[in-house]
Amino acid sequence: MNQSILFPDLQHWDDTKKRICFIAQQQGMNIKCYISAAKLRDLNDFTSQPSVDEAAAMLALFDAVRFDAEEMAENLIEAEEFDELGAVHLG
Repeated sequence: MNQSILFPDLQHWDDTKKRICFIAQQQGMNIKCYISAAKLRDLNDFTSQPSVDEAAAMLALFDAVRFDAEEMAENLIEAEEFDELGAVHLG
């Protein structure tokens, strides 16, 4: 893993867009990274129904694949695949 890109333990569930937002830090700048609920489920081979507390369930799924998500985000950042607001989207 590239040591110039750091991933602090900062993430939250965006209920409106059904995705996790987590932060990458590169050269002192915060970069928002987004991963959709669908992508989280794909990475986890998630087959059961969503729980009553969707935010908690999605954050738990994110924790289970955090390393993979960070690696995917790192690759997008290094390839400079940012959206118009400077964020990266993992799917």
